[in-house]
Formats: sequence, C-alpha cells, structure tokens
Amino acid sequence: MNEIEERLEELRELGLYRKLRMVSGPQGPRVLLDGKPVLLLCSSNSLGLADHPRVRKAAAEAAMRYGIGAGGSRLLSGNMTIHRRLEEQIAEFHASPACVLFGSGYLANTSVIPALADEGDVVLSDAHNHASTVDGCRLARAETFVYDHCDMEHLEWLLQEADGRASLIVTDGVFGTDGDVAPLVDIVELAHRYDARVMVDDAHGVGALGPGGRGSVADAGVEDEVDVVVGTLGKALGSYGGYVCCDRTMAKYLVNTARALAFSAALSPPAVAGALAALEILRAHPERVHKLQRNARAVVEALADEGIETSSDTHIVPIPTGSGEAALSASERLLERGIFAQAIRPPAVPDGGARLRIAVMASHSASELTPAAREIARAVAAVAPAPAPQPVLDFDFATPAEVDSPRRVFDHLREAA
Repeated sequence: MNEIEERLEELRELGLYRKLRMVSGPQGPRVLLDGKPVLLLCSSNSLGLADHPRVRKAAAEAAMRYGIGAGGSRLLSGNMTIHRRLEEQIAEFHASPACVLFGSGYLANTSVIPALADEGDVVLSDAHNHASTVDGCRLARAETFVYDHCDMEHLEWLLQEADGRASLIVTDGVFGTDGDVAPLVDIVELAHRYDARVMVDDAHGVGALGPGGRGSVADAGVEDEVDVVVGTLGKALGSYGGYVCCDRTMAKYLVNTARALAFSAALSPPAVAGALAALEILRAHPERVHKLQRNARAVVEALADEGIETSSDTHIVPIPTGSGEAALSASERLLERGIFAQAIRPPAVPDGGARLRIAVMASHSASELTPAAREIARAVAAVAPAPAPQPVLDFDFATPAEVDSPRRVFDHLREAA
C-alpha cells in the first residue's frame, strides 16, 4: 500500500472519507440524486434561480453571442464588455462605488487578503471564517490573529496586542456552517477605534438578508463603513464567480495586486449573463428573499416542535450530531426517506463538531419542509439520542508557523485518533 492509499484508508477509519454524488438534470428544490428523487436540503441555490427560465435563456444567448470562454485573464484579453456590465450592476445593487469580478469567491478571498496585509501587518480573523479566508491568511505575509467566534472582547484584546500593526479585520457576514450573523456594527466600531480596515465575506448573506437582499452589511446599516465586501455569484444568484465591492481607489489597487485576477481566466460569458439575469430577478422580486426567510423560520419551528433547538438566524440551519459517523449515518437514513441533508464533518468542522447542515431554499414549500424537519429530527435522534452541544469552531491559527501548515487539521485528527 502506497502513501496515498494509506491516507485514504486513514480517512475511512476516521469516518472522513468522501465520495461524489451525481445529480441528474437541473438544480432545483427536488433533484435526481444517483438516480433517486430527493428533496434537496443542502444546496446554496438559496433563491432557486439556478434553473430559472430567464437565467437559462440569458446564459444560452450569451454563449451564442460571446462564445463559451473569455480566452484569458482580465489583464490580458479576457476583459469583455459583459464583465463590465455585471460589475456596474452589482455596484449599483450594493450602493457601492465600484465592483471587481473574480473567478470565484474563493479566489477573491485568497487574493484580497494578501493584497491588503503585508509583512509586518496583522490580520484579525474570526475563528469560524470560511476556508478561503483561512487560506487567504496563509498566503498573506502578515501575521494572523484568530479571535474567538463573534467575541468582541477577544477581538479588542487582540487589536491592543497588535500594537498599531492591525491592518485588516476579516469576517464572514453569515457563517456558512452555523447560520449565525457577525456583529458587524461592533466590528466596525472597533475598526474605527484601532484604525483597521474591515473585510466582510458576505457569500451567504447576499440574497438572504438586508433590504432587497443586499446582505448582512446592508442589514447592519454599515455599507459606508466596510472597506471590502466579497460576494459570490454561485449561491443566491445561481451562477458561478465572485466579486468584490469597494471604493474606486481600492478597485484600481486590486486590479494591480490581486494575483487571481492577473493569473486566472476571466469568467465565462454565459455565467456572467446568467448572473446578470438573476440579479435583475432579485431586484424586481425581493419577495423571494422574504419567502426564503419564511421557509427558514418554518424549518426552525418544526425542529423545535420535535425538541431540536438551533441557534441559526438564517436559512442555514445546523443540527449537531457530535461525531462524523453519526452525521453520516443520519444523512444516509434521510436519503432512504428521500431527503438529502448533507453531513458536515472534519476538517470543515473540528473533531466532535460534526452536524447535519440544512440549507433552505426560497423555492421550497412549507408543505414539504415541515414533514422533512420531522424526518430530520427522527434521524438525528436515532443516531445521537443526546447530541453534544455545538462546539466552538476554533482552528486558532495564531502564529505564522501554524498559519503556514495546511496539514495541521489532519495532523490533529490523527493525534486524536
């Protein structure tokens, strides 16, 4: 057995082995999964726009007009008129002076953080931030301080410890595995006090919160006080790609310093056109956001009726199971009942922090969500009668040595096993 086979076997023994499942046909509230019809409760297609007829038509027409690929990075020949159109529309939607498109939200985070935090600087990152933010911190030459999840006292203490070197506070707006919302008003106040910039990854917030679905930053009323807002086209807008909203000077700076913009191909024109159509639908029909919020409340209330309390404030509803094996077992039980609720296991969460992650969509109906919540509660009870309390997701990359060690999580799991 070679090294790769040994590592795969180790993942199986730890209950962390993964395999790809196959969805046939378009994305929607119900899909064919490995040939079986299921209610889809783990999609980020939160507004149900990925298969909307207008979005499909726009993408198809763009393919005929512009072709499939952009042919290069945006700094070469890949910057097309359709890219500029989408940037202008997103900037207008967010009431932002400027917008810069990236190949994905992941690429945006791994480019913007190194661009804004150089050697001698300090980045302060929430312990629950997305993996792309963690990787962005690893790529930056700055020192990374990780503050306890949404803990403003800890953040202020670290700002004091930074002793004037703090250059950037970075946080998710809506946290992707917990569904809770960052205290952005408090973060902005601390940033002003300690002269630091604020960057918010609002991938899960856009289309889910705020007036017109403009996200957690707009919901908190701090649009003019956050320096950088990162968004995605691949969730509520049903397409693919990422973007950064900022002032015009920052946009020019990122065009000159963000490596992913310089060294990866520009977005496919059909994806851009699809996102444009989805954005038009969102702006014309903000009731989709309200439907998403009502559906989320329906699930939380139905789970509470079954004795499962959650701390979620959004359409992302985590249900702790403790072990990865329990989460996987509950997910498989639900699949047998025609419900696809994904098990989230380490390293996406720390050891002992596995859960089912329910992601509600606006295109679901209450009549299917309420009975699904009952089935979820039964499945969780069957595998984990007494679920452990939801743990703090603390990867605590507090020193440069730890930040530069991408194998740290798996090493920790090996030691724990």
